[in-house]
Amino acid sequence: MLSEINIAPRILTNFTGVMPPQFKKDLDSYLKTRSPVTFLSDLRSNLQVSNEPGNRYNLQLINALVLYVGTQAIAHIHNKGSTPSMSTITHSAHMDIFQNLAVDLDTEGRYLFLNAIANQLRYPNSHTHYFSCTMLYLFAEANTEAIQEQITRVLLERLIVNRPHPWGLLITFIELIKNPAFKFWNHEFVHCAPEIEKLFQSVAQCCMGQKQAQQVMEGTGAS
Repeated sequence: MLSEINIAPRILTNFTGVMPPQFKKDLDSYLKTRSPVTFLSDLRSNLQVSNEPGNRYNLQLINALVLYVGTQAIAHIHNKGSTPSMSTITHSAHMDIFQNLAVDLDTEGRYLFLNAIANQLRYPNSHTHYFSCTMLYLFAEANTEAIQEQITRVLLERLIVNRPHPWGLLITFIELIKNPAFKFWNHEFVHCAPEIEKLFQSVAQCCMGQKQAQQVMEGTGAS
């Protein structure tokens, strides 16, 4: 509801400069026409640079890809007279790319991809708003609990450090644990061990306050 979420942040770097020319050309073509049809199937191999664990992917290219697709998605939604939301970000070439990455990448690649999204969860602006909706949408539409667990891990890693926490990170995590639609407290990974469950409860209380966090956890069946 903040007016600032309609304002784009200033980006002073040429972040698309790391994209190979042919890759950028195919990306732009896919965003406009959803062709070439092989773009999605080739995406993982285009991002991979080696088979060495821990260094398989081109991190700069992943970060640039996520930010570029996001900015193009925001412009596309605005051109239709809408604003980003859980309903307006769906069924587009932009979300096709993000959902493909979430499903097709291995654990290492998906972790880098989700962190690239989390990097944009900052102060109130149009990028924060879009990527917050995107992270929540990927959680809701995930075809395996492993993806949902990894999304939770990426957010949690940034919340267990000392304050202050970025505004966008907080509102995304609070929405995830508070909105019954996500069934967050019903997931097995939340209750896999007593110390993990206590960690989630502690972070929830830190983000929302003890009373509200307790109400949310009790209302969704968490102990």
